[in-house]
Amino acid sequence: MNNPIKSLSNRSGLLIGANTSVLISSAFFIVLFIVLTILTPEKTGYFYNYLKNGINNYFSWYYILLVNIYLVLSIYLAFSKYGKIILGGAKEKPKYSFFSWFSMLFGAGIGIGILFYSIAEPVLHYQSNPFIDFTEDRNAAMQFGFRATIFHWGLHGWGIFVIIGLFLAYFNYKKGLPLALRSALYPLIGDKIYGPIGHIADSLGIIGTVFGISTSLGLGANQINAGLNYLAGFEVNLNNQLIIIFVVSLFAIGSVLLGLDKGIKRLSNLNMVMTLILLVIFLAAGPTIYILKQTGINLTDYFINTLQLGAWINSNPADTWQADWTMFYWGWWLSWAPFVGVFIARISKGRTIKEFCIGVLLAPTIMSAIWISILGSTAFYLEFIDGMNIIESVNNDMTTALFITIESLGLSNSVSFAIATLCIVMLLTYFVTSSDSATLVVCSLVCIGEESPRARYRVFWGFAICGSAIALLLAGGLKTLQTASVLSAFPSSIIMIIATAGFLITLKKDLQETNDLEEKQIKAKRKV
Repeated sequence: MNNPIKSLSNRSGLLIGANTSVLISSAFFIVLFIVLTILTPEKTGYFYNYLKNGINNYFSWYYILLVNIYLVLSIYLAFSKYGKIILGGAKEKPKYSFFSWFSMLFGAGIGIGILFYSIAEPVLHYQSNPFIDFTEDRNAAMQFGFRATIFHWGLHGWGIFVIIGLFLAYFNYKKGLPLALRSALYPLIGDKIYGPIGHIADSLGIIGTVFGISTSLGLGANQINAGLNYLAGFEVNLNNQLIIIFVVSLFAIGSVLLGLDKGIKRLSNLNMVMTLILLVIFLAAGPTIYILKQTGINLTDYFINTLQLGAWINSNPADTWQADWTMFYWGWWLSWAPFVGVFIARISKGRTIKEFCIGVLLAPTIMSAIWISILGSTAFYLEFIDGMNIIESVNNDMTTALFITIESLGLSNSVSFAIATLCIVMLLTYFVTSSDSATLVVCSLVCIGEESPRARYRVFWGFAICGSAIALLLAGGLKTLQTASVLSAFPSSIIMIIATAGFLITLKKDLQETNDLEEKQIKAKRKV
């Protein structure tokens, strides 16, 4: 197989090691977006919202169908005849322990978002959803709040990451192709992946990654600002949120310059340790028995109802719940898919397809469900039993939900301060982990799968991601952040569909060739 990777990269000059076509096209688009958005925030915000409404009105079925197909395909591959295939060869062993592997994929795949939504989202779904009126059945409405939240953070989203990460890993480790989106198109177009089609695929992956991660950084900046206001009276306003994004992005650039093992791996392990500490604190300080009971109910309820909820399409044009929530989430997951897919593929060498699929599907889903259940159950208990105003606080400012809940636990001021400080540190480290992971992946795509791209590219794309997050906040805050994810997912999803088809064709062909070879060897032994 001809693999002219070196001919695609500049061998000298300022852009050494990079593919000029991918770098210039994606950088031009991102810089143009940043400049236009900052110069005309109101007009661009209106334009982005107009495009999002068009996708919601005409293509919601497409997003929902695609996400369900990926989940079913993930489960099939895990338990199919392909499940025993080891990524990297029969003798390859995993480079990272399960704890480090899980910590990195969880931090990259979820990061800031779950801290932002773990309390606020169940409360918002409790009050407003297309199925249950909370004024008529409070318990059923609360249960749906948990169901919908875990649904948005569960199997369907991770199913996208499974397939994208799996075909990237397979073509890189099995076929020796670069760890880039273009490689998955090889079975369909052959060496044309090294031409314009391949450049377009990688460029779309870069653009989707930048917008997807910018959404998370914007959410994180909002919540960090709220936390600093709670701890130190740091005023909540747009200017301070922009400063937070810039300062934390500097730390992210420093981390990505250290590389995968020294920077991202250590931060991911630290994130997971702090996450476990936070969950134990809430479990011990809150209504422990109630939390444990509700967590069990939530997990059971989710696994029973997730397929039905995943297949539901809202036929009421006046109801915007599905567009505002589910469509946003599917767009967010799809826009993250190239980035997380490349990242998971890079850290998963030596694992079987079955281990890869089950691990990426179940471990983060269960962890997310436990996280949402512990924090969310605490908030509902404080509201319904102790009479605290958690729901009112969420309605006034959802970024404060986590900190108001901590304050309402009734602990001493010093303990509440310490817990809130831990949460802010987690927000910062998840912020850095998500940003530096995305930066490393973007640089890898720019440099055609290079595992250690030059520092100049890491610095440039670190600032590009920072600039995009700032631009989206200027263009309209949370709504515009959500819009960017939905929009950026659409073009890259088309590449993903084509790539998935190519992967399945190759997988079937390779297994047939292996079976034919084994059959020939058996016949040869019999003749002897």
